[in-house]
Amino acid sequence: MANEFNAVGRRKSAVARVRLVPGDGKIVINGRDIDNYFGYETLKMTVRQPIVLTKVSGYDIMVNVNGGGFTGQAGAIRHGISRALCKANPDLRGDLKKAGFLTRDPRMKERKKYGLKAARRAPQFSKR
Repeated sequence: MANEFNAVGRRKSAVARVRLVPGDGKIVINGRDIDNYFGYETLKMTVRQPIVLTKVSGYDIMVNVNGGGFTGQAGAIRHGISRALCKANPDLRGDLKKAGFLTRDPRMKERKKYGLKAARRAPQFSKR
């Protein structure tokens, strides 16, 4: 379909596959409405940021997301929506880039090192 745009967004260990299809502005995440999926208003706001910024309407957003926690998933969805909007209308790229929505957040969980209890947490020190 020519009016359908797909994109992938990522953040931490969350991966969101986003589809923009002609519609009336519904956002469906893993088969559930956005209000059902995210409990926090801030996460819903994060997901809607690219749409609010670009003032785009006339698309339903279908998202398949897995991995990570709620915040990581919200960031991944925002990234995916931004990339899909760029495919739909290349003129929006400048605004989305300036807002930082097209940049993949590179921060990841640091791996645990041997001899330590966590990535940087050392065992408790005792003189005796």
